[in-house]
Amino acid sequence: MKFRVSAVQYHLHTIRSFDEFAKQVEHYVKNAQEYDAEFILFPEFMTTQLMSIGGDDGSALTIQDLPDFTERYLQLFSGLAKQSGMHIIGGTHVIRREGQLYNVAHLFYPDGRVAEQAKLHITPTEVKEWGMSAGEGLQVFETEKGTIALLTCYDIEFPEIVRMAKAKGADVIFCPSCTDDRHGFHRVRYTCHARAIENQVYVVTTGTVGSLPTVDFMRANFGQAAMIAPNDIPFPPRGILAEGELNNDMVVTADLDLELLYEVRKSGSVTTWRDRRTDLYPDWQEE
Repeated sequence: MKFRVSAVQYHLHTIRSFDEFAKQVEHYVKNAQEYDAEFILFPEFMTTQLMSIGGDDGSALTIQDLPDFTERYLQLFSGLAKQSGMHIIGGTHVIRREGQLYNVAHLFYPDGRVAEQAKLHITPTEVKEWGMSAGEGLQVFETEKGTIALLTCYDIEFPEIVRMAKAKGADVIFCPSCTDDRHGFHRVRYTCHARAIENQVYVVTTGTVGSLPTVDFMRANFGQAAMIAPNDIPFPPRGILAEGELNNDMVVTADLDLELLYEVRKSGSVTTWRDRRTDLYPDWQEE
């Protein structure tokens, strides 16, 4: 099975209303739709742009205010998924549950369903500066194009969680990200490649670009979208199906062929998934 995916290098800049945010999101969705994409990925923390709207005193909103936009966020992306017929991974949005803040990736299905995967590994800055809490439990999601997982930024740096996702049937890992400098960007990017090689899966990643001068910890962004494959003969030698221009506002699109994954798992130059030593390091197993 082959299907087309787009990833948005989302440009963060100061806005004055939710309507401005909605128009920007709609622009990217329509762009991907013009390329006949069936999935579109937005980056982590894209909705921090809403904090730049500010309050009555002119100062930026805080992370504690961001969950107040949740209902409008859900309505916007759900409506766009229905209208476009695409599966939309709406980046991540901060939600509040039982007094705790969670960084949650959302999958919007064309039929109106909405699925969630909270970020499982929280960076020191997210904990110290924003008081974020870690999600509990990994899910994979069935779609008409196959099984996918949503692992956000820091999550991809942990081999165990991606191995679990593959053991649960995921062939594609969508990784929304947000990094502020080259160090963070390359940590995420290099580990995306490692996870693709280890598990013989596709990884689709993207990040924020631009800046929010009034929003703490969002003043700098360093991002690039990429569709990453295992490094084997059916794929490009560097394992990159497509990638954007660093730090530019753009949409990147490529086709993912699941049959090629099945081929390399069976008879590739290396068969890393088949050759794992489950006698030494067992996979996740369903109870």
